[in-house]
Amino acid sequence: MELTFNIEPQQQERPRATGRGRFIRVYDPPKTAKFKRELKQLATEMYHDAPLEGEIYLKVAFYRKIQKSISKKEHDRRASGEHRPIVKADLSNYLKSFEDALNGVLWKDDAMIVHEEIDKYYSDNPRIEVEIYAKET
Repeated sequence: MELTFNIEPQQQERPRATGRGRFIRVYDPPKTAKFKRELKQLATEMYHDAPLEGEIYLKVAFYRKIQKSISKKEHDRRASGEHRPIVKADLSNYLKSFEDALNGVLWKDDAMIVHEEIDKYYSDNPRIEVEIYAKET
């Protein structure tokens, strides 16, 4: 299955915590929580079957926005894929928020993912492209 989510990738930020007496509540920062809600909504609109189970193989490409403060020549290099993002956010942090957001929608749990191929690119059209293969057990 191949899906394209027209949403700008957002990295998993460090969780926040608040305390009330002896109880501590841990939560996602607002930007991360908003991204996860929006991605889950997009996935729910695109995928109507039961969440996948068994071994899951993913190929994910994160396309982040090209900065406006660069030369046209550098913009063209980034848009063509000649120059790839080597700045923050980390690829693993993009992946973490992506996987968590899609738990219960595309797959039952992200623990079922056994193989991943992940890339990070620049684009004028920020998005996330994913290919998912499931091997039922």
